[in-house]
Amino acid sequence: MGKETAVFVGSATSPVQFPRDGLPEVAFLGRSNVGKSSLLNALAGVKDLARVSATPGRTRLVNFFRVGGLMYLADLPGYGYAKVPEGMRRSWERLVTSYLLGREPLALGVFLVDIRHDLGQGDRSLQSLLEQERLPYLVAATKADKLGRGEAGRRLASLRAELGGGALDVMAVSAQTGDGVGNLWKTIRAVATHHREESYAGN
Repeated sequence: MGKETAVFVGSATSPVQFPRDGLPEVAFLGRSNVGKSSLLNALAGVKDLARVSATPGRTRLVNFFRVGGLMYLADLPGYGYAKVPEGMRRSWERLVTSYLLGREPLALGVFLVDIRHDLGQGDRSLQSLLEQERLPYLVAATKADKLGRGEAGRRLASLRAELGGGALDVMAVSAQTGDGVGNLWKTIRAVATHHREESYAGN
């Protein structure tokens, strides 16, 4: 991540606890077992910055990590874990939706999917929400180390076809090997910088 250091600054259970300083925010979204925390740790280069739970579905808050004066990384609760009680699932969905809708500092969504699998119902719902709200997003296809290079390329082509061109980019990443992490960070940084410059120009 270069010279910047990502530092955990707090968790939010409601919009009143979201950051208020106006720095650009990049949200990490996806299924509860897709590897959001592992990818955040790989991006930050800080072991255990975002806790990796042995049981999917345990993240119940929006966790914010500040990267210097550049941006916040926001780790949002995952979806799709069957053992989560229905009432808890709904409360998580409300929290995620309250963050995504009308959040002015939100510069980019990093939509995580498992490169080995087709999009599920939860993925489709999230994609629809992002596109309905015209929120820019890119797709990080995680766990690329589980596939050979040729198969990973075929899966990326399939995901691009499934997504229908709505994403800014679709890239393969591996938190385990670091493949694709540098390119993902460059894109995140470029989008956040552009968002910050536009915000300053508008003030």
